[in-house]
Amino acid sequence: MTATSLPYDQLKGPSTVRRLLATPTTGPLVALLLACVFFSLTSEQFLSGGNFSLIVQQVMVVGTLAIGQTLIILTAGIDLSCGAVMAFGSIVIAKTAAGGGLPSLVAIALGLAVSAAFGLVNGLLVQLIPLPPFIVTLGMLNVAFALTHVYSAEQTITDLPAPLTALGETFPLGNTDITYGSLVTIALFLLFAYALSGTSWGRHVYALGNSPEAARLNGIRTSRLTIGLYTLAGAVYGIAALLLISRTGVGDPQAGQTDNLDSITAVVLGGTSLFGGRGSVLGTFIGVLIVGVFRNGLQLMGVASIYQTLITGVLVILAVTVDQISRRKAR
Repeated sequence: MTATSLPYDQLKGPSTVRRLLATPTTGPLVALLLACVFFSLTSEQFLSGGNFSLIVQQVMVVGTLAIGQTLIILTAGIDLSCGAVMAFGSIVIAKTAAGGGLPSLVAIALGLAVSAAFGLVNGLLVQLIPLPPFIVTLGMLNVAFALTHVYSAEQTITDLPAPLTALGETFPLGNTDITYGSLVTIALFLLFAYALSGTSWGRHVYALGNSPEAARLNGIRTSRLTIGLYTLAGAVYGIAALLLISRTGVGDPQAGQTDNLDSITAVVLGGTSLFGGRGSVLGTFIGVLIVGVFRNGLQLMGVASIYQTLITGVLVILAVTVDQISRRKAR
């Protein structure tokens, strides 16, 4: 059969609609829009600018954690330690600045360095021994949790210098107050979205997630890339620690205890596959907003928090189910 005798549908190739449906972010985006429509019909306050600003403020810490989590999950790994590392980083920043007498910028740099060091250790253990990411990061969760409580002496750190809480300040945009921390989170999403989609480094990350052996045979230094990704994720958790301080105004040793699960939830809801090599930071941003919109909307409806957790769990199971089905159809 010649090319000219092929059916018209085969000649013109995949339609735009089919390409959109095959994009991992399409489903999450549709779910987010439907949720917004639903909650706008159940509450007059939902569509206000102030409420949307509040949603972004509420998810900016978990959203930043989810960026680092995305980097790990794209390689078919997982990081259970991110919330605990963030909490330890926040205590280091708060205590060295408020009690240690260090300049605020030095304290912030120290907190970022400590968080990145946790990521480095995770990466070394995963790549060089090697150990499963689940086991490594589960153990590091306990290490970071214990160090947080030992170093803080179980005390919440208050009276922080102004630079540590500056990102919690707001500025007016029309009739809505926007926090500087929200802009930092959005900027991080844009930066990593470009890095993953528009650079050779990003292509190497996806290749590593699809097949580490094939990536190695194609000249990608998989060991160095893996260790670098865990270290970079740790540094991102340090930024989340600063955002946490700016939002709460204190160094709280009890913070972040469920944020690791919340970050995984956001990544999965955003269409990133737990099996690696498929997903995007943009999808994670949509997943973070889904979590924020559902919790905010259900609060406005007066639904108890336990049911919010129940609904979030159901959404995660559905997202993973859809991912599994799509992977089987792709084979």
